[in-house]
Amino acid sequence: MTGRSVAGRRAFTDEELDLALEALSDPDRFREAEQRVAQVAPQLQKILNQALHAGGWFGEAHESQVRRVTDATDEAEGLAALRTLLAEETRMGMLVGVAVGWELARELELEGTGDR
Repeated sequence: MTGRSVAGRRAFTDEELDLALEALSDPDRFREAEQRVAQVAPQLQKILNQALHAGGWFGEAHESQVRRVTDATDEAEGLAALRTLLAEETRMGMLVGVAVGWELARELELEGTGDR
């Protein structure tokens, strides 16, 4: 199966994506990536926050979930709501982070080829 192509970008096959993800599971390679990310963490955090705000993540729906956690009278209900909120925040942060990473790689690739 071939991946979708976005204007001007090469489409990746499912096999290529699987192989790339497998390569990233190598601890040494991942450690190197962590070091690179740590160097630019403040800039990445700023972009992540902008993307989450632009997407409405910190809007009324999010505040409603926070209030649900803090207003829970039953401890078990409050813990369940907190776990759900943390899982949703983690998942959303990861998805936006991956999107930022892909676009960063694309920008660096374009910069290297002079196609900007």
